[in-house]
Amino acid sequence: MNTGKIVIYQARDKKVRLEVNLDQDTIWLTQKQMSKLFEKDTRTVNEHLQNIFKDKELERRSVIRKFRITALDGKAYETNLYNLDVIISVGYRVRSLNGTRFRIWATNVLKNHLLDGYTLNEKRLLEQEEKFRDLQRAIELIEAKSHENLLEDQSASLLHVISEYAKSLTILEQYDSKRLVLQKTRKPRFVLTYEDCKELISGLSKELVKKYEAGNLFGREVDCRLKGIVKNLLQTFNKNELYQSLEEKSAHLLYFVIKDHPFADGNKRIAAMLFIYFLSRNNYLKKPSGELKINDNALVALALLIATSEPKDKDIMIKVITNLLK
Repeated sequence: MNTGKIVIYQARDKKVRLEVNLDQDTIWLTQKQMSKLFEKDTRTVNEHLQNIFKDKELERRSVIRKFRITALDGKAYETNLYNLDVIISVGYRVRSLNGTRFRIWATNVLKNHLLDGYTLNEKRLLEQEEKFRDLQRAIELIEAKSHENLLEDQSASLLHVISEYAKSLTILEQYDSKRLVLQKTRKPRFVLTYEDCKELISGLSKELVKKYEAGNLFGREVDCRLKGIVKNLLQTFNKNELYQSLEEKSAHLLYFVIKDHPFADGNKRIAAMLFIYFLSRNNYLKKPSGELKINDNALVALALLIATSEPKDKDIMIKVITNLLK
């Protein structure tokens, strides 16, 4: 494939200047460029990359693409480039200030690219008015919340969430649906129980306390709220389950554990753990390629976004999650 659009990144101190590839709604860099950006040698960057793929933090096939690049000698070579998810993961591992600045810059570039692209196609998108409205609401919500202290370091991951959400809607490819709906593709085979949750939380609490990453209040339930949330996932109306699909149950589990504050401490971490556990037990955590449907960085950003969202935004948050899981 071609290199797509080229945008220029230049650090504040002007020591780092990169020609960055913009394609498929993400940013792409070579190992050599990452080495320059993070001020680490190429071998160090390569070691981090190998560990990222070894730990299955990211799926190699989905985050690496071959681009044909013209070198200084005038010849074209196929070169591996790595997308923003990889750049973020390497940046967290090397703890680079330049990496943080690059993430902020990349977020603004991609946000403008995403919004400009949909603006250009607005006439076509009017055929999908409700879908378009939901996408706009999600973008506006993420943009508004990205400036809050709790989310200021999560801007790139938030952008990944909305980019994946936009792709999941297939707005520019399909016109047969008249409205965005909750994704209801399958029913869960594994039923989550309150006892399962308590056992998992107890294990997580012991592990975190041992590592000095949590205190004695972590996972301490308030007024049986968790029991109410789990029971709520199974509630019925006219003998039909209110949340019938695996996607709906998963989305509401993540949302309610974060928003209802059932624990004295650790609500977001526990919500993410239960969400992953429930999906995993139902064999629905990964795509057919083996890649996580919602990667770790995106899940952290999504949890923080839910935590800072207003109650009126509940429906759009649930739609975002169910569409990401479909």
